[in-house]
Order: sequence, then C-alpha cells, then structure tokens
Amino acid sequence: MPLLQVRDLVVRFDTGEGSVHAVNGVSYDLEAGETLGVVGESGSGKSVHVLSMLGLIPMPPGRIAGGSVLFEGRDLLKLSDRELRRLRGREIGMIFQDPMTSLNPVLSVKTQITEALVTHRLMSRNAANKRAVELLDLVGIPDPHKRVMQYPHQFSGGMRQRVMIAIGIACEPKLLIADEPTTALDVTVQGQVLDLMRDLKKKLGMAMIWITHDMGVVAGIADTVQVMYGGRIMERGPVRAVFKDTRNAYTWGLLRSLPDHEMPLPKDGERAAIPDEPAERQRLVQIPGSPPDMFNPPKGDPFAPRNIYATERCRQEVPPLLPAPDGAAGHLVAAWYDLRTQREHTA
Repeated sequence: MPLLQVRDLVVRFDTGEGSVHAVNGVSYDLEAGETLGVVGESGSGKSVHVLSMLGLIPMPPGRIAGGSVLFEGRDLLKLSDRELRRLRGREIGMIFQDPMTSLNPVLSVKTQITEALVTHRLMSRNAANKRAVELLDLVGIPDPHKRVMQYPHQFSGGMRQRVMIAIGIACEPKLLIADEPTTALDVTVQGQVLDLMRDLKKKLGMAMIWITHDMGVVAGIADTVQVMYGGRIMERGPVRAVFKDTRNAYTWGLLRSLPDHEMPLPKDGERAAIPDEPAERQRLVQIPGSPPDMFNPPKGDPFAPRNIYATERCRQEVPPLLPAPDGAAGHLVAAWYDLRTQREHTA
C-alpha cells in the first residue's frame, strides 16, 4: 500500500463573491521514501491541496467538497481535530516558506524544538534538550550547544530555515511536507538546503512532498514531479521523463521560462545543479495570457485559453490524467493533443 493515497480531492473557498474552485479532483499516490515535487504558478492549488488534507486551511471559508486522503490506510479527512494534531509533527512533519513568521520570536530555538519532542515523543525535558542539540548539529548549524539557546532573530535566513527543518524532522516523521522552503533564499544557500534535505532523506528514510514554483529546484531534489494548473494535475511522472519528454503544453511553457530550459538532469544518485542567473544572451520565453478565474474556471482544459496547441475538444472537455503514449512508466499527462507532434509541425 502506498504511504499516501489522494483520491478525487476537491477543495472550495466560499466567499461573498462566489465559490473559489481551488482544487478540482486531484488524485495520486506517494510511496514510502519517495520525493514528490509539486510545481505550478501561484493559485494552481499546489499548497492548498496539501494544507487541506492536514486540516490547515481555515474552515470556513474553506471546505473539503469531495475526495479522500489515505495515510497508511487512515482517511485524514475523517479524523477529528485532536487526531490530526497528534498526527501533525509526529508522523507528518511540515516546513513552511518563511521561518520568520513560522518561528516564535520570543521563544528560544531550544524551546521550539523540544516542544514537539515533549508533546509527541513524550520525552523528558532533559532528553529533549539533548536531542535539540543533536538536531541542530544534524542540520549543519555550527556550535549547536550555544546556538540552541539563541532566538530566531540571531540567525541568518538560511540558518533559520535549518532550524525549521530541525523542527520538522524532530520526531522522525514518515512524511515531510516542505511548502516553498527555499523561495526566500539566495541560490548558494538554496543549494546547501537541497543537499541537506537529500542527506536527511537518506538517513531517515522519509518520504517528502516538496512544493515549489521552481522547476530547477524540482530537478535538484525530486524523484517524481507533479505539475499543477487551475487546481488540476496537468502532468506527472519521473523527473527525467517529464523534463526530457514533456507532453503537456503548460509543463513545456514552465521549462521554456527557465534561464536554461536545456538544464542537465542528474544521473542516478547525483544532484542536479540549480540554473545560474540568466546571461544576457539567454532569452526567456513567456507563457502568454493570464491564469484562469477560479470563481468561474474554464469549461474544459484550464490551460486551453493560453495554449496555442489547444483543440476545440480542449475547450469543451476536461482531459483525464492518463499514461503518456509511448512514455516512460509512471508518466501521466492530461491533454487531448499530442504535444510532440504539434511541436514538430510548428518548429
């Protein structure tokens, strides 16, 4: 049985202006030890679908309108608030985007790390303090015995993110969810954090869901990439297959908008290099048009209004997520058109 099974998840936000169709029938499996990179632009549903399954969206205005989320066979959507609180932090860890808003500025780092250990692992205070020092050392913070007593404002941005990682892995969860944890970091620190997460994954054997808008980060850390747009999965599969044999026009647009859309992919066991800043000779290709109005989403494929390869069927029917013809194992695409053939004709 997969560690996580998401089936037909539907999330709505009810407002005075109408209902926002944030997530529209998302389904996928996550295996134990697998790293899934979820990518898409703002409003694609990549963060909302994960936060909703953990009870972390405000209800109301948010609501789960359909679907199921099985974690080791338990439907998270049917758990009580108390049961979800026991699960979060112990079996499912979280790392958020901005550590300055996630960390409590008036509590020491030691207090914030030990809270999870005392609550979920029932450790004594002395044992939790010792473990907090070990965790800071594990995530690469120098002089952990001294720094564990300090406060968040005494750490740099990269070091604060390492503290967040230490909190997220404190109870050695089976699944770690990272919601754009490197967005505010410079490229050098970003690479260091990705290396750290790869090492921790090997040591702890945990699965990860890495939410990002950056395809370069996905190439550097994920086993599987899932591209979302308009609250739907547009393409999903092994990173190498999706990057080198792209089948959805939206995925192709994201890759072409990178500084170097021909980025080298990692060999087995290696980390991909994060693309450098674009040189003057490089030209970035913009995706035309605007994201869909989620109060009134398109009738068919949500990307059809921006897709030069869209057919009339794309505008009328939502394409199902199916195996890519002649594609790699596990490579799925939602498209009524054959992108490879279309690109050859328009080249």
